[in-house]
Amino acid sequence: MKKLIMASLILAACTTFASAQSKGSSYKTALGVKFYPGAGITLKHFVDKNALEGIAYFWRDGVRITGLYEFHGNINGAPGLKWYVGPGAHVGFWNNRYWDRYYPGYRGGALIGIDGVLGLDYKFNGAPINMSIDWQPSFEFGDYGGFSGNWGGIALRYTF
Repeated sequence: MKKLIMASLILAACTTFASAQSKGSSYKTALGVKFYPGAGITLKHFVDKNALEGIAYFWRDGVRITGLYEFHGNINGAPGLKWYVGPGAHVGFWNNRYWDRYYPGYRGGALIGIDGVLGLDYKFNGAPINMSIDWQPSFEFGDYGGFSGNWGGIALRYTF
């Protein structure tokens, strides 16, 4: 019984500490959704001043998993607002349901690629909410590879 009470107290203290941290103008970890193209799940975690972000995009043709390493910097006079830039990589899988109608012979498959990211990140002071907007140009390798400048989007995350 004593162990259960002690574990409950430790859990409550950790939860309170995490909640207090997420309500300032900075955060350590955030989980949410990213829109365009399609929708994705995004997880961002800070390691010192830089962040690791993982994104799983889902759309009608398939899925794309992206990992980014982001260098963050403060914007003077704007608490909670940061710029970020960095490299990354992705792997994607798609089907041919949509493409066969408009591009006969274009088949589903898989690809890998390298990414870049450029964006703005804002943490609302007093609320555990984070928003970001970014552009993720990429270069894909494979049969249908090449430069793609239409990735990126708007993310809405819960911070903890």
